Amino acid sequence: MYPRIRDLREDHDLTQTQVAKTLGMSQTGYSKYETGENDIPTAVLIKLARLYKTSIDFLLGETDDPKPPRKRIPKN
Repeated sequence: MYPRIRDLREDHDLTQTQVAKTLGMSQTGYSKYETGENDIPTAVLIKLARLYKTSIDFLLGETDDPKPPRKRIPKN
């Protein structure tokens, strides 16, 4: 999982500092997510998925499909 968020960041030509600012945290704190030193909280995973327009499953390595799932329309 952790190399995937680094790869996404690099693919989008972003620095750790830029991503950290978007997440409202320090670069050092964000760096610990990329290295696996700290687990990524759910709220941060949601923000990263939105930033990169992908799914949390992709970030977690549960799928290799980076496309976010389509939103389901609830049935009455």
